[in-house]
Amino acid sequence: MAWRNRRAALRAILQGSACLRPASVYDAISIRIADDLGFELGMFGGSVASLAILGDPDIALITLTELAEQMRRMSRAAALPVLVDADHGYGNALNVRRTVQELEAAGAAGLTIEDTLLPQAYGAAEPQLISREEGLGKIKAALDARLDPSLVIVGRTGACGISSLGDAIARAVAYEAAGVDALFFTGVKMRDQLDAISAATKLPIIIGSPTAELTDFDYLAQRRVRIAIQGHASISAATEAVHKTLAAIKAGAAPKQLKGLASAELMNQVTRADLVEERETH
Repeated sequence: MAWRNRRAALRAILQGSACLRPASVYDAISIRIADDLGFELGMFGGSVASLAILGDPDIALITLTELAEQMRRMSRAAALPVLVDADHGYGNALNVRRTVQELEAAGAAGLTIEDTLLPQAYGAAEPQLISREEGLGKIKAALDARLDPSLVIVGRTGACGISSLGDAIARAVAYEAAGVDALFFTGVKMRDQLDAISAATKLPIIIGSPTAELTDFDYLAQRRVRIAIQGHASISAATEAVHKTLAAIKAGAAPKQLKGLASAELMNQVTRADLVEERETH
């Protein structure tokens, strides 16, 4: 099955010895570009999903159906394995079950379930966490819901940046014992934090938006970090390019005066025009 090949590729990354940068992807064109450039993995973040689908900031307005449908479009467009940020699973443990089922059917190679309280509580000035018990319940629901055992389930915690390093480790150890395939930590800023996490756990590690102290990929690899997410610059770059182009057109620029446009060759490549033409003749 094609989906299993993608999931096997993600598992090989997690079981390897190197730390890689995934491509931030959010639609059919971006995933094809990442695939053509030779990225081994795509990351479909919740923030970029909200931007690409709704044009809204990352405040948990997007629905599971919208996320899964966008993943389905990307799965059709390219064979690049994609790890999906499934946020909090869109509700309680029962909602998490459906989240796993929908994203599995949409072709995701893996997905993350986090323990952040979403949407943010009324009047809360800072992000909050659900209890360890509820977080563990969601992880168990996710693991029980998958039909394809090759689908990668990642337990994610933001405790390091919200409560404490000790809480982050306790949550990660519980998720590890439940049977997740990898652990995702956000809010890790210092090497001593990562050293403690690596010493207390056994599974492959994913970290989000590394600080300057955590950009040595050899060091990260030695601490079992297999994926280091570098933010989501691609959608920001695309937004800037569209803004500049439309602003120039609004100011009266002629088509030949526009700068920064994709060449005809690049457009043909990302739309697979040659393949479509070939199919039209057979």
